[in-house]
Amino acid sequence: MAVDVRVETVIARPVAEVAAYAGDPSHAPEWYANIDSVDWQTAPPTGVGSRLAFVARFLGRRIEYVYEVVELVPGERLVMQTDGRPFPMRTTYEWEDAGDGRTRMVLRNTGQPTGFAALGAKAMAAAMRGAMTKDLARIRRILESR
Repeated sequence: MAVDVRVETVIARPVAEVAAYAGDPSHAPEWYANIDSVDWQTAPPTGVGSRLAFVARFLGRRIEYVYEVVELVPGERLVMQTDGRPFPMRTTYEWEDAGDGRTRMVLRNTGQPTGFAALGAKAMAAAMRGAMTKDLARIRRILESR
């Protein structure tokens, strides 16, 4: 069973500011509750081909994975995908003008769990939705407090 989770929020900051912050993976541990660290495997800044090693916690487990940036439209869209471990996952950020200096930010994770993870895909998607919703609330608080 595939996992496809999409959440969004509106942040009372301009698109350029939101995209610059959220689109820099170095900031991920600040606004993702479950991400402990991000290490650049290629030199910053973010660009197509950038590779980043993440250490995270999810459902009580420590996981390590490497993302590669596969698409970047500055100020509009960033797409990263894992190297397949622990299972293939694709993360997409999208930003658009929501009027009055506000930004609509969309966060989407899609993937195809394998093995044991595939058995719990439905529960995993629900847990992801909850975590992603909290993460977007956190980035909104961070950026709106500036």
